[in-house]
Amino acid sequence: MTERSIATCHCGAVKISFEMEGGLDGLRRCDCSICRRKYPAAVSGRRDDVVIEQGAENLSTYQFGTMTAKHHFCKTCGIHVYHNRRSNPLEIGVNVACVEGLPPRIAGDARWVDGVVHPNDA
Repeated sequence: MTERSIATCHCGAVKISFEMEGGLDGLRRCDCSICRRKYPAAVSGRRDDVVIEQGAENLSTYQFGTMTAKHHFCKTCGIHVYHNRRSNPLEIGVNVACVEGLPPRIAGDARWVDGVVHPNDA
């Protein structure tokens, strides 16, 4: 069984658990219009595997453009915790800065993915 990872927002109101698909090998940054502004690096997990351990009532969702991706953030502190991925709706992308136990500079060399010229727009 794969070890579950925990991700929390800044104020601690929101806590999720998930299994990190591929570990940190899938670490990436996206250059779509929202990600280049909030600048998170993300790791992936299966959408159906995410468990909201606490704070479901404190999550808010933001969508734009094609309305495919769903960006979930804490209503209190504003931290983006995770999102339902546009490129693979069966996966979630978790803000690696929210994952407990990872060093804060882990995302320094994260690879970039093209979120502007998106394959699902063809």
